[in-house]
Amino acid sequence: MGVAVVIGAGAAAVAARPAGPAPAKRGWAVEQRLRADVEAIRALGVSGVQARVVGDGGREAVAVGGTADLGTGRPVSPEGYFRMASTSKTLVAVVALQLEAEGKVSLDDTVERWLPGVVRGNGNDGRRITVRQLLQHTSGIHDDLPGYTTAEEYRQQRHDVHGSGELVARAMAHAPDFPPGEGWQYSNTGYVLLGMVVQKATGRPVHQEVEDRVLRPLGLGGTRWLGASSALPRPHAQAYQYFGPGSRVDVTDQIPVDPENLSYATTTRDENELLRALLGGRLLPARQLAEMRRTVPVSAEVRQLWPGGRYGLGLVERPLSCGGSYWGHEGGDGGFITLNGVTRDGARSAVVSMSEARGDQPEHILAQENAASALIDHALCGTGAR
Repeated sequence: MGVAVVIGAGAAAVAARPAGPAPAKRGWAVEQRLRADVEAIRALGVSGVQARVVGDGGREAVAVGGTADLGTGRPVSPEGYFRMASTSKTLVAVVALQLEAEGKVSLDDTVERWLPGVVRGNGNDGRRITVRQLLQHTSGIHDDLPGYTTAEEYRQQRHDVHGSGELVARAMAHAPDFPPGEGWQYSNTGYVLLGMVVQKATGRPVHQEVEDRVLRPLGLGGTRWLGASSALPRPHAQAYQYFGPGSRVDVTDQIPVDPENLSYATTTRDENELLRALLGGRLLPARQLAEMRRTVPVSAEVRQLWPGGRYGLGLVERPLSCGGSYWGHEGGDGGFITLNGVTRDGARSAVVSMSEARGDQPEHILAQENAASALIDHALCGTGAR
């Protein structure tokens, strides 16, 4: 269960860019730091970790630690698949902003304009909520997605399938958390609604738009929409949920609560390339990318996880210890927790995926978040981030 480090050329799309090898001393420092940061995550008790840093010229450092299977001791693969989870919100946001650039959807459109009568009741009013507010988590729509908090609930619910209409209806049974535009609260339901808006505007499910507009143009063959399948492509680590002492459960076999928007599997290679392409201006025109990076403060609760963090349109901005900031969107689902980040120019990025969620108490959640955030910060600062 030790840590291995590999230096490689990276994906073809990255390696094809003009090479400019980093000085040997800098490259060695990145490799050594990555190894130490993976060990620090493992020291918390996380069963498996894989991390990949891509620097200027496409130079890569990859580190893996722990085991992919507590039963067999199988090693973690540096090419392993994991559930993308909420990082897929960035995919949905890119599609929405491409449609905005094409004049098909406006950020100022109301939800009622696209989904008449869907957001209504208990003080919810789709006439007052805009597409921008859905993207930004400032809509006030309350989240009430199904989920498990115990091993028994996992076993009972893991194959349940929930449609978008059902998920929105659950939210409409609650009053809003605040009037639209007057607060910030993370809302998965807001992105369920965005997927519905995309389908109404294009006539196609959002995952098909993501495939044609983002994945295929970038050659991200390692990012796959799984729909209502509970299985992952191979190779992959088994995913574990820690419910407390004596209760570490293999939760790999499950259907995501929102199959339309959250059911993606990906790799550290693909996730790095997605973020580099996005911030490098290869997915959105300059005006839409600027809109994506217009941020608002997050809630006090989320600031504990993202100190100094701010939220744009499907993208999070966080400060770097070496100055400036970086962009990304973490994801956690089905035992997998993944953090990522990319510099403002898209030149340097890092992704760390952990195949165990230590979610039994706030202290464990924060410790895992902090250790993974430190890895991203060290990786970007160590490659000369600005």
